[in-house]
Parts: sequence; C-alpha cells; structure tokens
Amino acid sequence: MVGRRPQGRRWAGSTGGRRRPRALVAGLAALLAVVLGAAACGSDTSGASGNGGGSGGGSAQSAGTLTVADAGFTESKILAEMYAAVLEKAGYKVERTSVQQTELAQSSLEDGTVDAMPQYVATYADLLNSKVHGAQAASVSSPDLQKSLAALRPLAEGLGLSVLEPAAAVDQNAFAVSRSFAAQHHLRTLSDLGRSGLTVKLAAGPECATRPFCQPGLEKTYGIKVSEIVRTGVDTPQTKAAVKDGTAQLGLVLTTDATVTDYDLVALTDDKKLQNADNLVPIVTTKSLTPKVSAALNALAPALTTADLAQLNKKVDAQRQKPADVAKDFLKDKGLLS
Repeated sequence: MVGRRPQGRRWAGSTGGRRRPRALVAGLAALLAVVLGAAACGSDTSGASGNGGGSGGGSAQSAGTLTVADAGFTESKILAEMYAAVLEKAGYKVERTSVQQTELAQSSLEDGTVDAMPQYVATYADLLNSKVHGAQAASVSSPDLQKSLAALRPLAEGLGLSVLEPAAAVDQNAFAVSRSFAAQHHLRTLSDLGRSGLTVKLAAGPECATRPFCQPGLEKTYGIKVSEIVRTGVDTPQTKAAVKDGTAQLGLVLTTDATVTDYDLVALTDDKKLQNADNLVPIVTTKSLTPKVSAALNALAPALTTADLAQLNKKVDAQRQKPADVAKDFLKDKGLLS
C-alpha cells in the first residue's frame, strides 16, 4: 500500500494518502480540541456521559466512555465503526470522531483525547520510530509481521500506547496487469514479469518513481523494466482503466481493493515480499486499556481477512452503503455482535 495513497507507506492519520506532509496546523488542532473536549478519556467509572455513536448494542449500565477515531478514509472508518460496535457490546459508551492529519491523530492518542484508533503495523512502527529517533532514523519495519510488531510495541509503550492483536487483514501495494496480458505472457507473480524481460509502462502516482515500495523496488527486487510512469494515481479508476485499455501494462492498486477484477485485471503475487507487513491493528491509550477493552478489540484479529476488508471497502465505495452499517453486518455475520 503506498502511502494511502502515495507510493510509500500510509501514515496513520493521512487523508487517503500514506505519508502526507507533516506540517501541523494549529487552527485544526484548536478545532479538534473543541470538538473532542466533551469526550471523556476511557475509564471504568460507571455513569460516564456520552453519545453512543457506534453501531453496537451497549449495556444498560455503561463501563465508561471511550473515543474511537478514524483517519478519514473508507477503510479506517469501517474499522473504527467495528471498534465502536464491539466496545459498546462490552458495555462502553463510544464517541466517534475523524482525525485526518497525522500529527494531530498521534498527539490525540498520546494525550488521551482519543482512546483507540486503527493503524497499520509496519507503517505505524516507522512513524513512531521517526517521532522518537528523528526523521532520518532507519526504517524498523519489515515484511515480517512479528518483526514489525517487535519494533512497534516498545516504541508505542514509551508514548503511553498499547498495541493489541493485529488482524489477518493486510493493506499493501499490489501491482495488476490485464487478464489477457497475464495469459499471453504466463504471468502469475512479479518475478514472472521480471524474468519475462518485458518493458512496461506503470500506471501510478508520480511519487512512484522514487518510493522504495514502488518503481525502485520493482526494479531492484524483481528486475522489472519500467519505461514510464503514467500519472493516473494510486488505485484510482483511471489507473485500472489505463491497464485495461493498454495505455499502461502494469498498475498500482491495493490488496484491499475488490474492484480490480471488475476491470478484468489480476494482481501479480508479491512473491519476494517487497511490501511490508501493514496488518490492521488497534492502538489504544494505555490508561484506557482494560481487560474488557482488550478482549473486545482482540476478538477482531482472527475474524478479519484481507478479502473481507476488500469486500467491505467495496460495499461503501461502490455500493454507497454506510460504514457503520457495513461494520455492524460483518460483525453479526462473524458472531461478534448479538
């Protein structure tokens, strides 16, 4: 997944793009403080007030109030609604908010204005590493989930945050070709494309030319010859259409995009694991973490797969269903809501 959506990695609170600019806007911070000022930090004190904004069924007596944030794009909204629903089922009242700026999302978690938020393991590990050790710090993320978690957890703990269990669902960059192109050249993996010796045009965002998980990575890891970046964006309809009609032979999409096959495209397998382990993971302010919170959110880990997430995204983006409704239906299907 390129910076959701430029071609690096997605920072935690970016608006549809991973690695957005890091300038903190003071006015936005002040506005968020006003919006969230009434939301209490998580506690187990009964009788806390709050507008149960999630989609689950809360108990008659609240265990406290928690604020769950999303990062402003579809996938994050769906996950945040899932968090809200299972926390309400566990007895909490839940406030929902959206924080679309990376630094503001991080500071809101650290100061307890936000109690929980979905993040991506590898991307978030690098974000916190840069925060703790400076912008020039070497990457600590990896295609190996356990290694990325091992790097992430102590960084989060030092900032008063807890990393819960990651889901099986992973959102990564993927590279697609037309089904006819794949059949003609016997392509199933990115290694197959590299071995073919074919030169391809790559439909993507302009950042792809310099991002290590995009063109440079394809060339270095797989030996793929890229002659040109066709600037259609990351996982956009224009990118998929360009590959379908032959304007480009390869297109940058995402593993959680269920519409790729609608364009008669197939994603080539990242068999050498160029992309990092960006599994979805709940981040919770440690002061708000209780056994009930852990149990509720950790129950999502084995239930949510990459294919599930792709279909949920499609229901919202293509079928115009509401994220809260999509989340609630999924949880009911999985037996996680009564």
